[in-house]
Amino acid sequence: MSRRAPRPTVVATVAALDDAGRGVVHIDGGPVLVEGALTGERVVCRLRKRRRQGHQADLVEVLDAATDRVEPVCPHFHICGGCRLQHMPVNAQIALKEQNLLRALARHAQLEPDALLAPLTGPSTAYRRRARLGVKYVPGKGGVLVGFREKNGAKLAQLRACVILDSRVGDAIQDIRTILDKLEIRHRIPQLEVAMGDTGTALVLRHLEPLSQGDRNLLVEFASRRDWQLYLQPGGPDSVHPLWPAEPPALSYTLPDFDLELEFLPTDFIQINAAVNRALVRAAVDSLDVHADSRVLDLFCGIGNFTLAVARRAASVTGVEGDAALVSRALGNARRNHMDNVSFVRADLNRVDGKSDWWQQEWHRLLLDPPRSGASEVLNALGER
Repeated sequence: MSRRAPRPTVVATVAALDDAGRGVVHIDGGPVLVEGALTGERVVCRLRKRRRQGHQADLVEVLDAATDRVEPVCPHFHICGGCRLQHMPVNAQIALKEQNLLRALARHAQLEPDALLAPLTGPSTAYRRRARLGVKYVPGKGGVLVGFREKNGAKLAQLRACVILDSRVGDAIQDIRTILDKLEIRHRIPQLEVAMGDTGTALVLRHLEPLSQGDRNLLVEFASRRDWQLYLQPGGPDSVHPLWPAEPPALSYTLPDFDLELEFLPTDFIQINAAVNRALVRAAVDSLDVHADSRVLDLFCGIGNFTLAVARRAASVTGVEGDAALVSRALGNARRNHMDNVSFVRADLNRVDGKSDWWQQEWHRLLLDPPRSGASEVLNALGER
């Protein structure tokens, strides 16, 4: 059977970038999105089949490059879908995201800020301390693959390293692939989560079949040699348990400006960029303008990332969080840092109970750090209070 002929290529000039940083060209009078192209560039692109998101095309060649085009720092950038903007200078990436935010505020809330704070920045490589990596056994590509999906596809990219992950794991992708490829159930491992504190490193291995004793021995030897913690996840999130060591120490990170150390488990949510998190906490506390007599409410408080820092300056702070496990972790962090002006409450912030004690109290300051789903319910409740 003959192969399908490739779609023809088209030469076009990029008129603008969309919110995702893709180049917008016009072909036959309609917009087409070209990933990897920059404004003003003349490019050769190949149209792909129309998708629900609209017409898209693959970048074949850049004929006239933009003056600010840069060489991607990762050798896998052109195949791996984990990063999308490495061909842009870092300051241009930040400017694009800022414009996206302003457009979203205008479109969805009809808001235009009176002033903008300077963006918070940090390292642009080797910064990511949490990630969920795909795993798949593909004999035709050399065995087990570990990493992110290919650009514009569902298959895993074939990676040997990742320059965006903290180098403790990013430089060890090939070694992780090698050890997983030795397991008897290598074809039944779909996912690997990684989490790193200031010092410790933990892996959480999702597996769909029980591990043999031989597989367990291989994993323990690998983890102990690197001084990594290794957890297994045979089922849902509640099934996560340590393999090595049997009682691993908690991971932790510090907030030096506030003399704090916060502990967390590998599956807990934390900010992925340590340097930016420190700057973010500092900026939030400064913006709150907290005084020694201030009473502060922190909604969606998690493990106490903002709560404890604010409490260093305030009279009292109450953190509210919907996840009972995170509330427990936050309480432990308060005790560990010898803080007695902090309290934590478990409450569903998607359904605010107006009769709750914490809701009826008087607060001088409010801090919100909601998940991606937003905080519309609690904001509406605040407006009616």
